[in-house]
Order: sequence, then structure tokens, then C-alpha cells
Amino acid sequence: MDSIADLVDFDRYPVNDPESAEARALVERCRDELRADGAVKLEGFLRRDAVERLVAQANEAAQHGYPNDEQHNCYFDDDVDDSLPEDHPRRILVRSAQKAVAMDLLPSGFGARRLYDSDTITRFVTAALEKDVLYPSADPLDGCNMTVYEQGDELGWHFDQSEFSVTLMIQRAERGGDFEYVPMVRTPDDERYDDVRAVLLGQRERVKLLASEPGTLAFFRGRYSLHRVPPVEGDTPRMNSVLTYAVEPGHVLSPMAQQMYYGRTAK
Repeated sequence: MDSIADLVDFDRYPVNDPESAEARALVERCRDELRADGAVKLEGFLRRDAVERLVAQANEAAQHGYPNDEQHNCYFDDDVDDSLPEDHPRRILVRSAQKAVAMDLLPSGFGARRLYDSDTITRFVTAALEKDVLYPSADPLDGCNMTVYEQGDELGWHFDQSEFSVTLMIQRAERGGDFEYVPMVRTPDDERYDDVRAVLLGQRERVKLLASEPGTLAFFRGRYSLHRVPPVEGDTPRMNSVLTYAVEPGHVLSPMAQQMYYGRTAK
């Protein structure tokens, strides 16, 4: 039974009644904001009591996180072309450091996993992203993960390999760690290296902030929008889950990517 009424604030976000006028308006709002800004956040998507339970679950699960600390360029290229100028965006390296908790280490009752397993949420995400169909990932590690950013951790400027991402904020850091992005800094036809370089070298003119409170569900088009999580400060870690969907069934990470992010491959 697809019962998530104890998680989602259906009064505010009636995704359980997709044919209602309110639900249709919500979908249109998401589509409009994604077209305009490449991002949308639904504050208070989870009920307050559900957030409190999720935070408790997350703090227990965080001990299973696999630590990563890597240097990479914003394109996640495997090899960097040393013949390019030193200030070329493909030669500018950034740092990403966090702890990743794989889906198979999250209990079945974990709030983010319950959303991910919900047909109601999948239908809503599909509609909001203007897709005909979306499939949950077939990857037992990466389908619905949890990322933990502790003191000094960060996610460097980058573009996503996928067209979009769906995230659930679990806990904000004590200081820092609020998501930053530059919408549509490149296009399918133009890498706009000068604009990318300017951001990587510290230009803030086009940078937008997408600070989210716990319980916020967010959609983001990250393939063409440069984005990062700046360094976290303080004793309270930033924790969020990524819900991975694909337009084709059977999506999995490569064994190399699984090993790099989770410290092991799927059995």
C-alpha cells in the first residue's frame, strides 16, 4: 500500500490527488520555475513531525557513510588535457569531500526511501519534470542515497551528468553548506568557457542561492547550470538525500563510480 500520509503535507502539496485543480496548479508552478530558473524548491513538503523522525534516522545512518575527498574539474573528466591553458575551465580543479551512505544501508522505513518507493511521488516528479515516464534507478547503492557534509566538507563547482536531480533536505549545517548555482551558464550548443571560468575564479554576479529548510523537496536541472555546496562549518552536519530517476529502465552507476562514491561495488 502506497501510504505516505504520515510523511507528506498533503494539505499544502496535494500530490495524492493529481487530478485536482490544486495539484495541477502545483505541477504548473514547478514547470514554470524550472523553465525560468532551472530550479524549484517545495518548502515544508514533509510534515514537521516527519522531519524530526527523519533527522533522528539520518543521524544514526550517518555513521555508515563512506568518506570521499577528491580533486576534479567541473566536468568530472577522467583525464585533464595539459595542453590547454592553465586557466581553462577543464584545467581548474575543485575539491569535493563528503560521506556517502548507500541505499542498501538505509533502513526501509527511512523517510527518503519511503518517498522514493512511492508511486505517488514518482508520478508527481514525472509530471513536474514534463516527462512521459520516469523509472527508479536499478542501482542498489545509488537509487536513494544520503550525503553527509561535516566540518570542512564541500561539493565543488560542477555540472551534472544527468539532465535533472531530485533532492530532499534533511538537515542544514550550523553554518555554510547552502546550495549555490548559476542557471544555464552553458547550453547544448555552446560550452561558454569564458562564463564558466569567471565563476570558477570567484565571480559572484550570477550566483544564486537555493537555501532549503529540512523537509524541502527540490528539483534542479544541473546539466547546464553550474552548482556547488560551499564548505560546511560547525558541529551540525548538512544531510540530504538524492532520489535518482531515469528516463530508461535499468539505470545503474558504473562499477568505477560505485567504488569511488561508496567504497564498494554492488553485489
